[in-house]
Amino acid sequence: MRTIKGPGIFLAQFAGDAAPFNSLAGIAAWAAGLGFKGVQIPSWDARLFNLRLAAESRDYAQEVTGTLAAHGLAVTELSTHLQGQLVAVHPAYDAQFDGFADPSVRGNPAARQAWAVDQMRMAARASANLGLTGHATFSGALAWPYLYPWPQRPAGLVEEAFAELARRWRPILDAFDDVGVDVCFELHPGEDLHDGATFERFLDAVGHHRRANILFDPSHFVLQQLDYLAFIDLYHERIRAFHVKDAEFRPNGRSGVYGGYQGWVDRPGRFRSLGDGQVDFRAIFSKMAAYDYPNWAVLEWECALKHPEDGAREGARFIQDHIIRVTERAFDDFADAGSDRALNRRLLGL
Repeated sequence: MRTIKGPGIFLAQFAGDAAPFNSLAGIAAWAAGLGFKGVQIPSWDARLFNLRLAAESRDYAQEVTGTLAAHGLAVTELSTHLQGQLVAVHPAYDAQFDGFADPSVRGNPAARQAWAVDQMRMAARASANLGLTGHATFSGALAWPYLYPWPQRPAGLVEEAFAELARRWRPILDAFDDVGVDVCFELHPGEDLHDGATFERFLDAVGHHRRANILFDPSHFVLQQLDYLAFIDLYHERIRAFHVKDAEFRPNGRSGVYGGYQGWVDRPGRFRSLGDGQVDFRAIFSKMAAYDYPNWAVLEWECALKHPEDGAREGARFIQDHIIRVTERAFDDFADAGSDRALNRRLLGL
């Protein structure tokens, strides 16, 4: 067994225009000061990172790792959540997702998708140049507007959606395979890959591609009322990235899982800072250790109530306290009387 690496922090929710959050060196110093050991970098944020340069220049990639190493940090993964979303967009969401893309392709869905695919290919090369083995992203969605089966879905609609999703992702998965990097899909409402059943459907459609893996985030399962501990038992072999994010679900007489179109403060299901929600992280970290999860535990801070800097400070300590330093020997080794095959056979009456 291996001890989980961490704590790490996803920088997307903290990057800003004011120091120290407007440069990689500045935000690295801030994160290190809180006790973090790794950072997950949002590849779209030019204040922190140049994706194209990282894909084309190993010197730049070394500059990035050197900047972080100066503060005792490492890169956990690159993130392309926004670009991955644009690999597959249902027309109903064109206007809302256009802002994720480069201005040159906005208003042109075909050009936007081609741009997104190019971004993903660059992310594969950049990840390799940074010496990474995993990458965090979203799948995008074609079937999401039809999540609830009313009106009744036409036969074959979902199958066609996943066949097309697989057609778009298969070349991207191959590009990541070429450089030895796993694609870790965050299973998330709003994505066609949002639970175990949809991940299995996608996995079948891409021929169980070895680079199609999972970013495990239990908060999204709390909001769906899915058993996140049983999920680890089922899919641990495909879990290659881990967002440590808390959530709570408190249904009432007015609304439940669907949230009643309410804002985050008023929804029965809402994200919380670590330790303020209902996720059983002691059980999660125990299962991850038992299944020999090989990578990072990364804080993704989202909370409708608490200040982000307080959430980050508390989160670093929370993750550190939950990481299990795995044992190198059995607890009852002191009572080992030794054995050999002859003794074992005598004990069995053979």
